[in-house]
Formats: sequence, C-alpha cells, structure tokens
Amino acid sequence: MTMNSVIYAGTVGQGVWRSLDEGETFQRSSDGMFMEAEVRALAAHPNDPECLYAGTDAGLYRTTNGGARWERIETPFDPGNGWPAGTLIWSLLIHPRNPDLIFVGTCPSALYRSRNGGATWEKLPAALTPECAPIVYSRVTCLLADPEDSETIWAGVEIDGVWRSRDLGETWVRLASGLSSTDIHGLAIVPGTPRTLFATTNNDLNRSQDDGETWTPQQVKQFFPHAYCRGIVAKSDDPQTLFLGNGNGPPGTTGNLQVSRDGGATWQQAALPQTPNSTIWTFGVTPASPDLVFAASVNGYLYRSRDAAATWQKCAHEFGEVRTLAVVLK
Repeated sequence: MTMNSVIYAGTVGQGVWRSLDEGETFQRSSDGMFMEAEVRALAAHPNDPECLYAGTDAGLYRTTNGGARWERIETPFDPGNGWPAGTLIWSLLIHPRNPDLIFVGTCPSALYRSRNGGATWEKLPAALTPECAPIVYSRVTCLLADPEDSETIWAGVEIDGVWRSRDLGETWVRLASGLSSTDIHGLAIVPGTPRTLFATTNNDLNRSQDDGETWTPQQVKQFFPHAYCRGIVAKSDDPQTLFLGNGNGPPGTTGNLQVSRDGGATWQQAALPQTPNSTIWTFGVTPASPDLVFAASVNGYLYRSRDAAATWQKCAHEFGEVRTLAVVLK
C-alpha cells in the first residue's frame, strides 16, 4: 500500500494549512477553530495519523480526521469562546511512549499536563518566571521527551533557561549554568557516551554532556554566518544527524540551515535553492519517513528534502508567518 505524507503548517493569523502532496500545494485546514488563529504549536499522535493537536491563542484544539475538522478542548488555560486568550499556547508534547500523556507550555510561562488524552488537566509545579525584560512575558518555547529515559521531560523557556523533570513533570529543576543566554529556543539530545544535549539561543548553540548541569557555548559565529539559532531537531533513525535553523535575528531578513552528521561536532551549511527571507525557524519530521525533512523560515518560505538534507527543493506555496510544522504518513 502506498503511504502518503501529509504536512501541516501552523501560521500566525491564518490558522492551520495542510498539504496532501508533500508540499506541492496547500489548502487551509482550520474548520472548527478561529480561522485567523495564531497556531504556534502542532503535535501529531505517534500511533494515529488522523489525530493532531494544535496550540493557539484561542485555546487547545484536536482533530481526529486529519485536519478536516477541529474541536476545542476545555482546559484550565482555556479562554472559552473568547479571543484572544489570557494564556497563549507556545509548545506541545505528546509523549511518544504514552500518547495519553500530553504536556503544554504557555505564555506567560507555565506548564500543564494531561494524563488522559486531554480530558483533564493539571498545572505543574515548575517555578517558571512568567515575566521578563525585554519581551515582558516569558514563554515555554519547546518541550522534549528524553529518548533514553521515558520519565524525563525537558522544557526550554524564553527567557528562563532549560528545565528538567525526571518524574514526568511532578518536579522540575532549572539548568542554566554556563549558558550563553537563558533565551532558549530549541532542545535536542544525541544519545551516546557521553550523551550530548544541545540548546539553541538568541546568540549561540550550547552543549551539555552532564545532563544539563553545565553548558558550553559553541561560539557558532566563528563558523555560521549568524549567531542567532532557532529550531533544532535530531533525525529519528540517526540522532547523530542534526538539523539546525539560524539567521540574523527574529524574524530576521535572511536565514541558513545547518546540518551535522557527527552529533554536533561539526556542521555544514545546506545548499538551499533560494536564500531564506528570514531565520529558519522550525522543522517538520516524522519517524515514519525519517529521510523526509521540511524546514520553514518564520516569514513563510518552506523547503523540502527527501534525502535527509542532502538536497533541497523550495515549495511553491509561501505563507505569511510560520511557527510550527507537523508531518504524518498515512
């Protein structure tokens, strides 16, 4: 049976868009949610390609039919039918080994957890700082399930450092020693001995080999065109391969895509067919098709690779502002 890749793009002001042909064409797929919602987080169910969650400024939504229709989930941080919300969703995590376990990160910074697929929710006791200069409100920009320890969850907060829980969110510790900046944008883990953690920030890429206790800035401005680093993701079947987006600022006017094949020891800039119009912000990958990679600039350029970032094509559709991508195979 032929499997087809479906790509979802979460935009700011235009809701969710969907492509049924690997990015060749896109149609808006926001039925049931506020059509002009800010969608900053998408998460696909690991076992059901028809089920996705969308985190927006108008609440948390779920689709069970591949985006044809969305329903709003009642949560403690839900604005009801009002808009905009007092709390915006910036990050989502469906636990890969237990899909009923869902984590949400918000702005102002807070962490929430559901143990039953979104039926009920609890606020987690992480002492995140909700306000900070100069952005006024801090936000949980990324959530990551540890690939080697199913009890460990990681969170990156802008601007409040890296946070770690070893008990599925019951308790949290802040890890910021040595970071070039506490303005965390993305997190990735490379298993091995020693295993390596990476945290992207507004001014560098930071590495830890002691489970986040201490960090070492990589001084990427020496070999990247720009120091501002954003999205980072490990290839699902080969975590030694990493994809990293950077550029000259948020949103920036140009961007670059960096690839490492040796666990972040060295990096090579990808040859994109057209220079990005802003920072490369986010990636779309799926374990079901690990060589298929999508990368988006925050101002709407979308790139596709079918050979694990060896070559790239620019997709024809251009968005206004893209914050998140999700890819499923069905």
